[in-house]
Amino acid sequence: MKPKIGFIFLFLLLSFYGLAQAPKKTLRTKFSDEKFTIDGVLDEKAWATADTATDFVMIEPDNGKLEEPTRKSVVKVVYSNEALYVGAIMYDSQPETILRELTIRDDFATADHFGVILNGFNDGQQDFRFFVSAAGVQQDCVYTDASGEDFSWDAIWESDVKITDFGWVAEFKIPYAALRFPPNAKQTWGINFYREVKTIRFQYTWNLIDNKIGTEANQAGILEGIENIKTPTRLFFIPYSSFYLNTNNTQKTNGELKGGMDIKYGINDAFTLDAILIPDFGQTKFDNVVLNLGPFEQTFNENRPFFTEGTEMFSKGDLLYSRRIGGTPILQENLGPNEEVVERPVAVNLYNAMKVSGRTDKGLGVGILNALTQRMFSDIRNTVTGETRKELVEPLTNYNLMVLDQRFRKNSSVSLINTNVTREGHFRDANVTALLFDLNTRENTFNLSGDYKISTIKRPEARDLTGYNTSLFFGETSGNYRFGIGGQYVSTFFDINDLGVNFQTHYHSLYANASYRILNPTKRFNTFSLFVNGYSEFDNRTGRVQQFNLRYNVNIVDKKNDYYGFGMSARPVKVYDFYEARTEFDTRFLTLPETFNVFAYISTNYNRPFAIDFNPSFTYLNEEGRRSYYVQLAPRYRFSNKFSMVWDYSYGFQNNNIGYTGQNDVLGDIYMGRRDVTTHTLSITGKYSINHNITINLTTRYYWSYALYNRYYSLNSDGSLTNLGADAFDADQNFNTWNCDLNFSWWFAPGSQINILYRNNAFLFDRSDFNIDTRSNFGRVLSANSLDHILSVSVRYFVDYNSLRKK
Repeated sequence: MKPKIGFIFLFLLLSFYGLAQAPKKTLRTKFSDEKFTIDGVLDEKAWATADTATDFVMIEPDNGKLEEPTRKSVVKVVYSNEALYVGAIMYDSQPETILRELTIRDDFATADHFGVILNGFNDGQQDFRFFVSAAGVQQDCVYTDASGEDFSWDAIWESDVKITDFGWVAEFKIPYAALRFPPNAKQTWGINFYREVKTIRFQYTWNLIDNKIGTEANQAGILEGIENIKTPTRLFFIPYSSFYLNTNNTQKTNGELKGGMDIKYGINDAFTLDAILIPDFGQTKFDNVVLNLGPFEQTFNENRPFFTEGTEMFSKGDLLYSRRIGGTPILQENLGPNEEVVERPVAVNLYNAMKVSGRTDKGLGVGILNALTQRMFSDIRNTVTGETRKELVEPLTNYNLMVLDQRFRKNSSVSLINTNVTREGHFRDANVTALLFDLNTRENTFNLSGDYKISTIKRPEARDLTGYNTSLFFGETSGNYRFGIGGQYVSTFFDINDLGVNFQTHYHSLYANASYRILNPTKRFNTFSLFVNGYSEFDNRTGRVQQFNLRYNVNIVDKKNDYYGFGMSARPVKVYDFYEARTEFDTRFLTLPETFNVFAYISTNYNRPFAIDFNPSFTYLNEEGRRSYYVQLAPRYRFSNKFSMVWDYSYGFQNNNIGYTGQNDVLGDIYMGRRDVTTHTLSITGKYSINHNITINLTTRYYWSYALYNRYYSLNSDGSLTNLGADAFDADQNFNTWNCDLNFSWWFAPGSQINILYRNNAFLFDRSDFNIDTRSNFGRVLSANSLDHILSVSVRYFVDYNSLRKK
């Protein structure tokens, strides 16, 4: 018996820790001090003697299959003291079929692609990825297995392509300033090469990425030969100047000139300092604002480049919502008799911000982000005397985030994170500390991850609040069949909202998931996957169920590369919503009925000039007459490689939805309303590309949502409702918003850009008496009385300190 027990124990141990990985491909590069011209023609002498990387292997759809001889790929790598040079020859027996749509940067669109994937630490955890399309359009991103590809990161590098009679050629110059690597005399990097043949949607890499394993970063090949490089000083200045013209129907046209500068400094080859002085975010993408009837604030994507570029390390633990920095003021005005607010700042100005990030050769990552915002004041006027005064609505505030992230064994990490928000004087301060771990077996077959977070809020004239949040997950991450189980506990006073986002507290949850996927094509499908999920959530104080959901969905890609999916979800029990009542510390709750939802989607092959996305869904709620419908229709047409348009319309309707309408603080009453909510969203986007550096882009969005209340209730202590009739309140709401951006963008030199933006927008909000006629609402929001107009011109110029020194 003992030998059998020992054998079983050894088998389990080997299963968890994994066996040695299959040998990785190795490429050796050579040094050259030759001057390279990046033109897509590999005519420099160094290319003739460089070693080659060949024998690419398919990722999708037929994972592991060798590339066909008619589509052979040959790649060479050369290095200097300044940069890494990559030359790639992609053979194609039908070069006239190579797709090469022109588009804006970071948009893959409908085109063949070649990519270089680099990891200077060869630790299998973070890649810097550089792609170029057959049309010459660049894409670049930072990749981690936890976060995927982050294309908000933009590096300064050069590339060019040439279409030939045998296929196409790509040539790269990737400066060391765009990478991170240890200060060793002899370098060993992780490297992989990627090729996509868009006409048939085949994807290849040089070193196999096995889709039976739930990681990509750990499956790169090896680059050797880089030795004793003397990298130049990494110091870059990006000065900019912007001019704005603003006008609307109530004010004269006024102009404003702004200027500032970004600084990037390489402390060494592994650590970088980024700073912005006198920031200007006037040309960032508009926010998709909605009619928010729920208890939680609407959150928006971060569109400011400083807070999106290279922030992978700062996103660990989900403690940073960077829109808090420079968001809306936190204090409300204290108005006296006969006083009114004349003007309240809509956003907080930023003095400056800086971030330092990098990693040592021992795998320790360090990240520091700091930002300082200005005091902001509201203008208040006495309506009787006419006197005006200013009142502070945002104190001077410092935001700080620090991350220590230790990687080990090329696929695991432990992180310590701290966020701190400090406001001057007697105002709320906040501190959050988190410990995270992410452990994977050597073969990346199983994952064990979790965290412990603790928050402390210091409140003036009130006791401090301390809370915590902890979670644990275990799952199989490889093979056809996969599973995961986990749980989380969040205490009542856990609060990260000064620099992060958390809306729900005082709960514990349990969840599980299972999935099946095919790893190679069948006669009918290129890919097929089935997912089953279960989630339950309970209030810590009462044990009541806050959420309970069961869901399954199927995703399919057929042999014509059309995408299909369908599924259903159900909440088979009543649950108790502790947030909709909006009481302090969530002491009251609303009972919600059982639900059942079905959904589907179709996305036809974008290779065709005409393609369409269609997404319908239906939700049944176990209350009389309570239903929800949603449908999205998004046709697109590619007129040519330069010109394309996308029309996207969605319609949503919630029948007899119930939600908060108000409360009486004296009586302690909370009121709910039954309402029909209708939402229309229409977006039109288009682009015309003159070449791969000059594009004209149009983005429009019209959003219209209205809520019509037909009955009001008083919320009882047991979560039920007492009918107050149809005329107890008047809470009807109507919200229209319009945004239109017409942008001309010209990248006239690496890292240097001219942007000309014309923007008009309008926001209309009505209570009670309003017209729900479509033509009337659309006409009002586009009328001259509603629209604000902005014309802006921005010039950014990239300056390398080394070029200045030479001059």
